[in-house]
Amino acid sequence: MSKDDTCCCGPAVHKDDSGMEIPEPIQKDLEAIGGLVALEKRIPPRNTLEVRGKIYQALSDPLRLTILYIIRDQPLCVCVINRFMRLSGSKLSYHLNILKENGLIEGENDGNWIIYSITERGRRLLQCTEYAGKY
Repeated sequence: MSKDDTCCCGPAVHKDDSGMEIPEPIQKDLEAIGGLVALEKRIPPRNTLEVRGKIYQALSDPLRLTILYIIRDQPLCVCVINRFMRLSGSKLSYHLNILKENGLIEGENDGNWIIYSITERGRRLLQCTEYAGKY
């Protein structure tokens, strides 16, 4: 078998329109879903993937997850949140801003205070992190 008769997955028996070699079992599975064109249509648009990536980045920081847990059960002001976080004001503001920009929390002005609460999106995604952490 020459190098031209193989692909990354082993012996290739099919070449697509671009000349890429595809193993027969993979080719059959692709044909069952409508081919490479149908597979490409299943990939969300780039801007959608970028938004989702930013949400996952927001959830990837343990400090931000901690903030979500702190306000999960009731809205709280920054002073109560920071009692547990013990961060500088600018650092806490930075993390609250990231959560807010990604729709995971919202802040409501109440006189001199901003009261932060978790959004439904934030609540659901926090539950997803709990589920993912079990496996």
